[in-house]
Order: sequence, then structure tokens, then C-alpha cells
Amino acid sequence: MRVTWFHALRGFVTVRISGEGTERLLGEAAADGIELLHLRRTSRGELECIVTAGDFFRLRPHLKRTGCRIRIARKSGLPFLMAKVRRRKFFAAGMALFFAALYLLSSLVWRVEIEGNERIPDEEIFAAARAEGLRPFQWSFRLPDSAELARRLQGALPGAAWVGVEKRGTLVRIHIVESTEPEPRELLSPRHLVASEDAVVTRIVATRGRPVVKKNQRVRKGDVLISGILGSEGNFVTVPAEGTVRGLVWHEYDIVSPLVRKAKTYTGERRTVWHAVLGRRSLKVSGFGPPPFEKYESVLHQENAAWRGIVLPVGRIRETQLEVRYEERRLTEREAIAVGLMQARADLLRKAGADAVIRAEKILHRRTENGKVYMKVLFEAEQSITEERPLVQLQGE
Repeated sequence: MRVTWFHALRGFVTVRISGEGTERLLGEAAADGIELLHLRRTSRGELECIVTAGDFFRLRPHLKRTGCRIRIARKSGLPFLMAKVRRRKFFAAGMALFFAALYLLSSLVWRVEIEGNERIPDEEIFAAARAEGLRPFQWSFRLPDSAELARRLQGALPGAAWVGVEKRGTLVRIHIVESTEPEPRELLSPRHLVASEDAVVTRIVATRGRPVVKKNQRVRKGDVLISGILGSEGNFVTVPAEGTVRGLVWHEYDIVSPLVRKAKTYTGERRTVWHAVLGRRSLKVSGFGPPPFEKYESVLHQENAAWRGIVLPVGRIRETQLEVRYEERRLTEREAIAVGLMQARADLLRKAGADAVIRAEKILHRRTENGKVYMKVLFEAEQSITEERPLVQLQGE
């Protein structure tokens, strides 16, 4: 038979029996109903077995009749454990306090996390949770049921379509699904859309208002492209004109491109310097002395210590000093022209907008002197040519 939890509750001992009448002892014990578990012979010829505490005392008369001797090797089970605890009261009290403290600490809410929110601020969600009693260092058994808590939070957060509360030990996680709301439409005042540049119209699409010009028509800066006045002279309404008008615009650039340019290159040599950080102050802790490079650049990377998602004002700064070298490069006239044109194109697209397209370019004049190339270039770009003009006077009438 095996030792079960019932034997552990009653207490059992491991004994070693020696003598010449061990076989007779086993027979009498079996006849008397005494359970001897895990019987085996040891290397010294003794009989080792497990017997419950109650059967141990019933075994004594049989030992006397058979002339056997018994020796207890080990005591196990709840009665013997309680006897040890009574002898070590302070240890028992400490263990009881430890388990009580462990239970109390595990019954606290240590951290509250929020997931899924984009428009609703964390502060608003934390405030609603605190109003319902959900906050760090709150007893978890004092909180309402997760479904009830989620229902209350959803009522307190108008922008949330669904709220879920998940409890995992000492962590409470709030899941937010925000409601989809249409973006508020900007309120516009009555206006015209007029030409921002002299141009030739290539495309006109009026989504609100009345188009005044047509494709391939030449317009000057300030001409009305889409009118915000609808109706006849005696019966009209004003609206905020909206639409897209694109046109060909000519830009003239004076470009100066040097034939000798300085280029910065990294040699690959580097040195790392460490700084300790405390609050807003830093202290160098390694890399003393001047850098071994004549020219260099420094790249700083700060790392702060964190605990449970809270960034602490203690950390370190890694300063990487990279050696650089400046070299002069002499360009041919053709290369200088290409570089100058590329810079002019980038400047034009930056000013004309991301949707602008350069359709043509022509060098009107070019000369080389004093180590530089001078050019006058005409660019033809297709771009948006609209700007707003409010209808203040008509609105006042």
C-alpha cells in the first residue's frame, strides 16, 4: 500500500526492526490488523517499514513475544509537525505573519493599466476609475464585479463605445474601445478663390461656388478663379468657394554653383565617454582628457532608469565622439551645373507645394568665373494656384 494524505493526518513513522523473529512478528501484526507499509530488508539485515502512530503502540506487545527490537528512523505527518511548531513558537508566529502579509499584499491592486484609448486622455479614464474606487493600493475585494465596474466606467466615459475590466492578480487592466465620431467640419466664411500667381490654367474643379475661368486660360495674380457668389445681381447668395485649380507657373532662378566643394566624411574612428545623470546635472565618469581627434562630432544618447513604468531622474549619458575629415572636391562645369539645378529644383518644389510638378526647365544664361558657375534658369511648374479672398463687404451688406 502507498502512504496517503490520511496517513499524513494521523502521523506515521519509519521504523527498523531487528531480531530473529521478524517473520513471526509480521504474521502476528497482519493477524492483528496492523498495517506495515513499504516493507524492505536493509543491507544490515534489518526490516524497514512505515507504520502509523496508532499502530506503532499496538505493535509493542508483539515485539515482546517475538523478541524483536524496534528503532524509529524518521517521524512524519501532521501531529509531529504540530509538536515541532509548539516547541518553536516564534518561528510559527513568523510563518503565520508571513502568510498573512502575503495574502494581504496579494489582495491589493498594485497597478492600473489602460489599453485601446487614442482620443480619450489617460487622466480622464484614471479619474473615472478613482471615482469608482479603482486605484493603486486599493483592496481588490472591495471593488465591484468586473462587469459592473466596466458598466459604470462606460457610463462615466461618453467617448467610449465599450469598456472592459480585466483583473489579473494585483494588476487591473482597463480596455477601451472608442466610439467612431465624424470629424467636425470646419466652418468657413464666404470667400472667392483667386490666383496666387500669373499662370495658365491646366485644371479646374469647383466643389462649391461658380468657376469663372476655363482650362488653357491665362490668368494674372489676384484674378478670381472660383467665385463665392451664386445667383444674379439682384438675387444672390455668398458661399465659401472650394475647389482645385492647377496651372503652369514660370519661375526664374539665379543660380551660383561653386566648382570647389567641401565634403565631410567619417573616418570610422570613435571614442565613448560616459556621464552619470542625477536630475538635471551630469558628471563625467570616463573618457577624461582631450579627444584624440583633431576634428570630431559628438552624438549623445541618454538612458534613464525606470521602475514599473516610472522614469526615474537617475541614469547615464553615452557620448560617442566620431572623427570627421573635411575634403575639398573639385567639380567639372557640367557637374557644378547639375548640382545647382538640383538645388534649385528642391527649393522650387518646397515653395510650390508637395503636389507641384516641374514640366520644363531652360538655362537662359550661363557663365563661369572666379571658380563659380553663374546661371539664370527658367522653370515651368504645374502647381496649385489658389488662395482665399474673403467676401467681407458682400457679407456685411
